[in-house]
Amino acid sequence: MLSNIIKKYKIFLLFIFPLFFEGCKAVLLSPSGDIALQQRNIIITSTILILIIIVPVIFLTIFFSWYYRSSNINATYSPEWGDSNKLEYLIWSIPILIIMILGTITWISTHKLDPYQPLSRISNKYNIPPNIKPLIVEVVSLDWKWLFFYPQQGIATINELAAPINYPIEFKITSSNMMNSFFIPALAGQIYTMPGMETKLHAVINKIGKYEGFSSNYSGLGFSGMRFKFYGMNKKNFNLWIKNIKNNTPKIVLNKEIYTQLLKPSQYDPVYYYANVSPNLYKFILDNKKE
Repeated sequence: MLSNIIKKYKIFLLFIFPLFFEGCKAVLLSPSGDIALQQRNIIITSTILILIIIVPVIFLTIFFSWYYRSSNINATYSPEWGDSNKLEYLIWSIPILIIMILGTITWISTHKLDPYQPLSRISNKYNIPPNIKPLIVEVVSLDWKWLFFYPQQGIATINELAAPINYPIEFKITSSNMMNSFFIPALAGQIYTMPGMETKLHAVINKIGKYEGFSSNYSGLGFSGMRFKFYGMNKKNFNLWIKNIKNNTPKIVLNKEIYTQLLKPSQYDPVYYYANVSPNLYKFILDNKKE
């Protein structure tokens, strides 16, 4: 019975079905950080350029099939026709032009949005003020949780990240023992984490809010629960967040011994804060030393 209904109303369902997803927010198409916004614009531009070829091809395929049907006596019948230079020029010139445009966009954006390169602007309206130092966040992917160091503030967190809005952030990223991928869609593209190596990401969040962060590279049993919240805050609330961690967290120093305990695989770990961190612990992890 259901199959009969689908067959009968398939055209209607084809148009009405997308409306059920009207409330879903595609974060990649509605980002809150300038880097992600520029990446979104590249996706849209590339899609439009590709559709310039795809849409006419689909339309002409349907049109030719209909117009040159056997029952249409008005259609010109030319069995000896072989080629047309004008048509060949048209067919090849447009794709070549689009490839040249896409190549130029790729070349410029690859250098402009290099994740290792410090930011030159906060948004399309404001440049970064001179002599401003970025907020440094050191990221370590563990099994299966995220460890974040704030070396300038002297704290660390498990599965929670925060940053002031309209302020440059420099992420230094590594892994404990397995390749992974650090991804906050609203902020910027994904960056891989690798043991004994450091990758970097420069980004900025422009809107206050709570955003999803997660692992986008399969890394075993607890991969699906390897998620965290990223909070974009105004400067005052960010300072209060730091102060609250320092004043209301047990005075446990995150040192090599505690880090060794964190190395043990665990799933769906709750948010946890460390008000004190042993000096050079991130470097110890980056060097991949084992005692």
